[in-house]
Amino acid sequence: MANPVRQAKGLLFFALFNSIVGFSILFPILAPLSRSLGLSEVEVGCVATSYSLMQFLGSPYFGKLSERVGRKPVLLLGVFGFAISFGTFGVVARMGEAGLLEHATLFGLLIGARMLGGFLSSATFPAAQAYIADLTERDERVSGMALVGAAFGLGMIFGPVIGALLSRFGLLVPIWTSMVLALINGCFIALVLPTTSRKPGPAHAHVEGVLRRTLPILFIMFVTVLASVAMEQTIAFLYQDTLRLDARSTARQVGLAMGIYGVAAVLAQGYVVRRLKWSPPSLMRIGVLIGIVGFAGLVVAQNYTFLSLAMAVQGFGYGLAMPGLSALLSVSVDDSEQGEVAGFGSSTQALGRTIGPLLGTSLYRLNPRYPYAFALLMLAAVMSVLMLGSHWRRLSGATTHAE
Repeated sequence: MANPVRQAKGLLFFALFNSIVGFSILFPILAPLSRSLGLSEVEVGCVATSYSLMQFLGSPYFGKLSERVGRKPVLLLGVFGFAISFGTFGVVARMGEAGLLEHATLFGLLIGARMLGGFLSSATFPAAQAYIADLTERDERVSGMALVGAAFGLGMIFGPVIGALLSRFGLLVPIWTSMVLALINGCFIALVLPTTSRKPGPAHAHVEGVLRRTLPILFIMFVTVLASVAMEQTIAFLYQDTLRLDARSTARQVGLAMGIYGVAAVLAQGYVVRRLKWSPPSLMRIGVLIGIVGFAGLVVAQNYTFLSLAMAVQGFGYGLAMPGLSALLSVSVDDSEQGEVAGFGSSTQALGRTIGPLLGTSLYRLNPRYPYAFALLMLAAVMSVLMLGSHWRRLSGATTHAE
């Protein structure tokens, strides 16, 4: 049984890695592309927010759906939906470049394409996390969720670097590449990834009960993601404005920096989490503390080396905290509720990604360093809850013993 399980984990890792490569290819080019299309920073935030808003709405539905129809069909819907939406986004952006659309029309169509992509792609990660829960025992859940996180981090290494290299041939080339990768990945999942058997449990999972047991964890997850996204959405602007780069130089420099960020996250998730086997609460506390140091660096950094080092530190901290949160969520519910709680977790992260871009870009307009000072304060608040909150200590302690 061990070999088929290990093989299934490896195949899922590869599928998720492909998905994240396709998604993160766009990171270095979205800011310069949006500026070349005449969008303001706040309009860029609205485009990003529309994607995350639909993920917030769709994730619980698809998580629950995976309990009924299985993990693999929902994964396929997410990956192929991603491909369709990115193709649509590329066509609209090309029409904007050619001057065929008025500004308001262009902005509205970009929003529509991202909303479509956000809703359909929200199926991917709840199904993937539930798939991992099907394959692992409860005491192996941290390691299993770290595998998902490592796929994310490794994709974050290669995606931005590939996007930066492809941007030399045009800012839309990474978008077409992302669409093609998603189509290939969907075919791979359909033909190779095995189905899983969902574990038996209570006949009916009650939404209210799941939320009541996991709400403190979901709150910590929301604030952690919100702080990170406020950085992610504005970091290309910070590099461009601090270092006085043109659009294509920004894409290349930010692509390399995001690759460094991804290396740090993979090191945390692929080695530290899986080898040292710390408890979920310990991972969260240490990860948040390291993240605070990283954001402090971004507040004061004035050159490429310092900016990229601060990003790497923040990425390492995030890579420790998120597997701890995901594992704590998973072991807080019954085996029959894994799809539902994975949906809530993905929805919570999407809520942070919905608010984060608008908040980050709005703060950036006030002062380029405000998004990172805000993120630092948010993580400091999380740290105080983790260390001092009596309800949180009881919850994390009880969950850790349950493992």
